[in-house]
Amino acid sequence: MLRITKERFGFGLVFGESISLDEMKQWRQEAVRALVGAPHSFGVLIDMRTLRGNDLDPETQEEIADGIQLFKRAGMLYSCIILDSVAATAQYKRRARESRGYSHERYINATVEPRWRIKAVEWLEKQIDPDL
Repeated sequence: MLRITKERFGFGLVFGESISLDEMKQWRQEAVRALVGAPHSFGVLIDMRTLRGNDLDPETQEEIADGIQLFKRAGMLYSCIILDSVAATAQYKRRARESRGYSHERYINATVEPRWRIKAVEWLEKQIDPDL
């Protein structure tokens, strides 16, 4: 399942279930269209709670990363990624800190934070850190 929605803070992206390479290529085309007329700067909430990342082939994983880069190049300042496990959340946080991307990215484990959407929007709109 793939979805792009316009939100008051920018965009909401959903990557869920199992995604084929063809589906991901279609999503990238949708992303290009969605970004036409985007504000100069914006936030992006990325919901990956149901994504079965282990089922994705490397090409599809690369397409996801490239697709998110489209949003960065278009003006994404802040992002918040929603995950569904302690291990995945810790792994993403570690990678972000190692790449120095953590200053503009946050990761929330929805299995332990029932208010994940509220916390994500506070980060995207006001930079209220959900980790504090």
